[in-house]
Amino acid sequence: MINLRPIIRVISVLLVIIGGLMFTGLPFSFYFDSGDAMPLLQSGLICIAIGILLWLIPFPGENEIKKREGYLIVAMGWLSMVSFGMLPYLFSGVIPDVVGAFFETVSGMTTTGASVLNDIEAVPEGILYWRSLTQWIGGMGIIVLTVAIFPLLGIGGIELFVAEAPGPTSDKLHPRIQETAKRLWLIYVALTASLILILVLGGMSFYEAINHAFTTMATGGFSTKNASMAYYDLPQIQYPITLFMFFAGTNYTVIYFGLKGKFSKVWASDEFKAYIFIVLALSAIVTLIVKSHTGLPWEKAFRDSIFQIVSIVTTTGFVSADYTSWSNSLTMLFFVLMFLGASAGSTSGGIKLIRHLVFFKNSFLEFKRILHPRAIVPLKLNGQVVTGRILTHIIIFLLLYMMLFVIGSIVVSAMGLDFMTAIGAVATSLGNVGPGIGEVGPVDNFAWLSPQVKFTLSILMLLGRLELFTILVLFTPYFWKSN
Repeated sequence: MINLRPIIRVISVLLVIIGGLMFTGLPFSFYFDSGDAMPLLQSGLICIAIGILLWLIPFPGENEIKKREGYLIVAMGWLSMVSFGMLPYLFSGVIPDVVGAFFETVSGMTTTGASVLNDIEAVPEGILYWRSLTQWIGGMGIIVLTVAIFPLLGIGGIELFVAEAPGPTSDKLHPRIQETAKRLWLIYVALTASLILILVLGGMSFYEAINHAFTTMATGGFSTKNASMAYYDLPQIQYPITLFMFFAGTNYTVIYFGLKGKFSKVWASDEFKAYIFIVLALSAIVTLIVKSHTGLPWEKAFRDSIFQIVSIVTTTGFVSADYTSWSNSLTMLFFVLMFLGASAGSTSGGIKLIRHLVFFKNSFLEFKRILHPRAIVPLKLNGQVVTGRILTHIIIFLLLYMMLFVIGSIVVSAMGLDFMTAIGAVATSLGNVGPGIGEVGPVDNFAWLSPQVKFTLSILMLLGRLELFTILVLFTPYFWKSN
């Protein structure tokens, strides 16, 4: 029997938090006199009022959260955040249709970065700030933030953290889950504040800096400019953004150990070493190709290359150049990178490097097992043996991911999209990347798509952000059985 009491209580707290965060856009509305204060105020009050109402409803049951309640809280929590998070768009008239507002909010909360706004610079500053804030909220997962205050609610949150935390890793920074969540958010906030300061010193206004810092650390990619980061064609802006996108795509456990000076543990991570190698190797190769095809100066060719490599690998989706115009081979390379993803335990989307590492290591070892069928050939990662259960979980995840990609591509193709646009839109949505290929490339947006396609892509964004199983498990008969 599913216990509804903790589910409703957590959702009520989430709505109050969302409402309160909407109010943080009011100072920008008043400062810029952008005329969007009332929509933000109304939206925030509605969220808080409904949240308080849900809290006061006397649902029977205990506050204990088990596996089933944890998954339902994550799924219903995200759906609630998205449903109420789109109110500022609707009330302000910035995105008047429900499907478009839903798409933009899902894209924000899932840190995808795909947009239906044709003229971003015409959007009022308060709403634009809220748009960036949705990505910062979703970056680490607002539910993980809520785990940090669960002791105040009398609710234990380990199951919720497992359902929400990105990637297959179960590393804990501290044995108490609440302390883990606090440390994660402390690192997240500290990196965000550091980037804001660096961008201001680099020449951005405080408003622009806070927006771009939010979406960088969330690996989201929403910008306040139509040209994205190409608008800021300055080394002192683009290099720090590149570096912090890299940080955002790093496992936060690794960052924590690095900040504590435990560099042996940092370098013990096979995933982190692969992450560095892939970024540097691809940046060098792409720089040579871009230089030969465009004739750009070496520094500019390198900056554009490493920026786009890091942006796509970390699924941030910022654009400093149109990578689809460089060459057909590079277009396909960036398409493949949409399936890569950065580190588990980071704010990035995608499949995650650790899953690729396990898959390829196991595939390579299979040749040895064929030659020596009686030998026991264990698969090791970070010096530890990967259990059969984890290996099975990863292989099933990869198969499900590719099945969803193929099915999604067929579905949106049937809705009228050409082949390249269909696979680009589905890959970028499922991987929470942002820009795709075809007619949804880095210089295009998603405004022209039909409502049916937008809704389909929104579902794929949610599936990708919540790592497939969290949502798909709800549609299995096993989930609803009492035993």
